[in-house]
Amino acid sequence: MLEAAGWGLLAGSALVLGALVGYLVKVPRDVVAAVMGFGSGVLMSAVAFDLIDEAHSLGGIGPTAVGAAAGAVVYTGANVVLARRGARHRKRSGGQQPSEQEQGGSGTAIAIGALLDGVPESVVIGASLLGGGGVSAVTVAAVFISNVPEGLSSAAGMRRAGRSPRYVFGLWCGIAVVSGLAAMLGYAVLAGADPVWLAGITAFAGGAILAMVADTMIPEAFEDAHLLVGLVTVAGFLVAFTLSRA
Repeated sequence: MLEAAGWGLLAGSALVLGALVGYLVKVPRDVVAAVMGFGSGVLMSAVAFDLIDEAHSLGGIGPTAVGAAAGAVVYTGANVVLARRGARHRKRSGGQQPSEQEQGGSGTAIAIGALLDGVPESVVIGASLLGGGGVSAVTVAAVFISNVPEGLSSAAGMRRAGRSPRYVFGLWCGIAVVSGLAAMLGYAVLAGADPVWLAGITAFAGGAILAMVADTMIPEAFEDAHLLVGLVTVAGFLVAFTLSRA
C-alpha cells in the first residue's frame, strides 16, 4: 500500500512541477498549447495500449466496453455539473477561467474538477501493483508526463484569473497528496477482486481519462497550436507507445 501511495504521489507531483513553471514563468501560450497536445497524445496511448488492453486481457470485451462507457458517462456528467459552477476552463492557460469575483464558488469548482481529473489515473497506478510484478512503469510515466502540461496550463490560467499563489500551489500540492492516497486506495480496494471486476474498473478509469483528454486538454492544445497540434499529439502518442513496448 505504501509503495502504491509513493508511485501515486510521484505521478501527482508533476502537477506541482508544471504549476510552478506555469505560475512563475510567462510561458508563451503557443508553447503551453503544444505541450498540452503532447500530453494528450501520451494519455491517449496509455489508455489504448495499457488500460483498455489490460482490461480486455483480464475480462474480455464485455466488461471492458461497459466499464469504459460508464467511465466516460460518469466523468462527463460530473464535468457538466462543475462547468456550470465555473470549472469549465480549469485547464486553459488564457483568460477563460473566471475569477472568484466573476463567478462565486468557481475556485471550489476548479479544485473539485482537478480532483475529478486526477483520481482515475492514480487508482490505476495503484491497481497496476496487484499482479505482483511491480508497478506499471508505462502508466506512471504517462501520467507524470501528461501532468506537467496540465499543471502548467491550468496554473497559467489561474494566474490570469487573479488567483493567489497560496490557492494555486495549495491546490496542486493537495491534489498530489490525494493522488498518492487514491493510488493506495486503488491497491487496497481492488486486491483480491475478481478479474472481471478488475477489468471493468480499469476500463472505467480509461474511459474517464479519455473523456477528460477530449473535453479539457485537446481544446487548449488546439486553440493556440492548431497548425501543429496534430504533430505534437502524435509525437506524445508515439513516445508513450514506445515506452509500453520497451
